[in-house]
Amino acid sequence: MPRTGVFAGWNEKGQTMRILVVEDDTNLNRQLTDALKEAGYVVDQAFDGEEGHYLGDTEPYDAIVLDIGLPQMDGITVVEKWRSAGKSMPVLILTARDRWSDKVAGIDAGADDYVTKPFHVEEVLARVRALIRRAAGHASSEIVCGPVRLDTKSSKATVNGVTLKLTSHEFRLLSYLMHHMGEVVSRTELVEHMYDQDFDRDSNTIEVFVGRLRKKLGVDLIETIRGLGYRMQAPQDAK
Repeated sequence: MPRTGVFAGWNEKGQTMRILVVEDDTNLNRQLTDALKEAGYVVDQAFDGEEGHYLGDTEPYDAIVLDIGLPQMDGITVVEKWRSAGKSMPVLILTARDRWSDKVAGIDAGADDYVTKPFHVEEVLARVRALIRRAAGHASSEIVCGPVRLDTKSSKATVNGVTLKLTSHEFRLLSYLMHHMGEVVSRTELVEHMYDQDFDRDSNTIEVFVGRLRKKLGVDLIETIRGLGYRMQAPQDAK
């Protein structure tokens, strides 16, 4: 099976999120992947529709960047297959400038947004950020949990206005928990979204990161749900 994951490393700008880039143009795929990695995302790559469909069907992604004109299986078919299988992750399609019909077909197939080629990579990054926010129910780039504020655009977090000094992994963990506030998130889910599919997924490392994060936050917002995982929510008396 295809194994094309790229681990985003220790970039201090880290987002929690895991992205799949499906683009058959090797240079463009590399440019998008490099930009997303630079922004701190965990990125997997695919270079044809069949490979992309397989990864999107079997791995948990927070967003997918998908070219329409792919070999093996075109992008429209890929999106249709994902949606018919109940996959709900946000999909951003890449279309050629003069193919307005592709945009319509892509959106009708279940894509969430599109970018027209040629494009600036910054536009793709902005649209990916927006898709992830909307999927998590956040219209603004800022997410608040009690005294903690997380800005997904600047990749910064504060407690009572004081900026937190977090490693990329700690930021990813905080970001994922805040995007899923009030929900119980399992250790397995956290590992899947913090690392690519080639990483040695030892769930004990999550416990270490949670412990460090709790210490740095200095406020009791992350609850351990025995046997299930973790839940982050604001104190009952917080506005």
